[in-house]
Parts: sequence; structure tokens; C-alpha cells
Amino acid sequence: MTKSAPPWMDPDLAAYVDNRTTQPDEAQQKLIDRTHAETGGAANMQVSSAQGALLTILTRAAGTKKALEIGTFTGYSSICIARGLADGGSLTCLDVSEEWTAIAREAWAQAGVDDRIELKIAPALETLASLPQDASYDLVFIDADKENYPNYVDAVLPLLRQGGLLLVDNTLWSGDVVRPAEEGSTTAVIQAFNDRLAADERFESYILPISDGMTVAVKR
Repeated sequence: MTKSAPPWMDPDLAAYVDNRTTQPDEAQQKLIDRTHAETGGAANMQVSSAQGALLTILTRAAGTKKALEIGTFTGYSSICIARGLADGGSLTCLDVSEEWTAIAREAWAQAGVDDRIELKIAPALETLASLPQDASYDLVFIDADKENYPNYVDAVLPLLRQGGLLLVDNTLWSGDVVRPAEEGSTTAVIQAFNDRLAADERFESYILPISDGMTVAVKR
């Protein structure tokens, strides 16, 4: 099982939290195992099982009918979001990898959520620009190339309904966000993104210290 212990958390306390969080079912565990077996070092791009449980809870609590995911990888987070959708809900996934999302497609079918998910393979900013102007989403989850985080937020802002949830992964970056960073580094990019979103009056936001950090923001 993918563990969620952040580097700043006592390991015993982290294990306590993990053991009292909704656990992956058989389909999810198979995907965790397959991702580690077939994607090598890239497997760390998969959200933790604890984050997955949180995604389902937030999706369900928000009464989400339409959701959008930017960065799908092998499909774990999309399974979790799809399972939290309201009856008749749908999830649109944006990614550029045919190889990794082929694993996702199989996992969605095994998890019984493939009928709720539409996958679009293309650079996300291109896909976002092509969506109908009247498109509206209740929840957006961003977990893709970090350099484009500000661009993704700008692109989805008109598509996210008032009161909708914006979720952004990796916003604590292994705790490096509190340390000096070289200009142009991923750490510096995330630091700037975090500062920008915190100052953005269009959102109310909080960085949850779960796994690698997940920002939860509500559009005003």
C-alpha cells in the first residue's frame, strides 16, 4: 500500500493515521502494485492511498456532478474522484501519455468507474482552451507538470463554478518549500505558486500537510 507519511511527521503518528484511514480496495491495490512494477521511478507520481481517500471524501462532500483532472498518470486519483461523484456525475481526465493512461483505462474498468470517465490525450492547456465557454465544473484536481500550475489555474478559473473546489497536489514538495531554492528550480516554482494562490482574492485556500502537500481552495 502506498504510504502517506510526510518527512516532517513522526513515523509512528503517520502509521497511526494511515491505519485509520479508508484502505484501498482490491482494484486500487492492484493498481498501486502494477504502477510500481511497470513505471519504475515514475511511480512516485501516484497519489498516496490516504490522498485517494481524501479525494473521494472531498468529491462526495462537495456534491460533485462534474469534475476535471489535469494529470492522470495510471489512474489512481481518477478512480478515487469518480467514486465520489454524485449519481450521473462525470470526470474528464487530461493527460499526454498514451502509455500510462492505457494502464488507467484498464484500472477504471476493473474498479467499475470507466463509464463515468472521459479521457482526452493532448497538452492540457490546449484541451482547456478548446472546451465550450459554458463548460462548468464543481471540482478540479491538478497534478501535472509543476511549471504550468499557474497557467492551469488561470485556464480553469472560468470553468470552475462559484463555490467549486480546486485541489492541487505536491504543494509542499517534500518540505523543500520552506528552504532557499535556486531560481528556476521546481521548488522555486512551487514556492511562487503557493504565494500567488494564497494572495489570490478569488480563492479561499489552505495547504493540507498530507503526503507531499495538497492545496484545497474554494472559488469565491
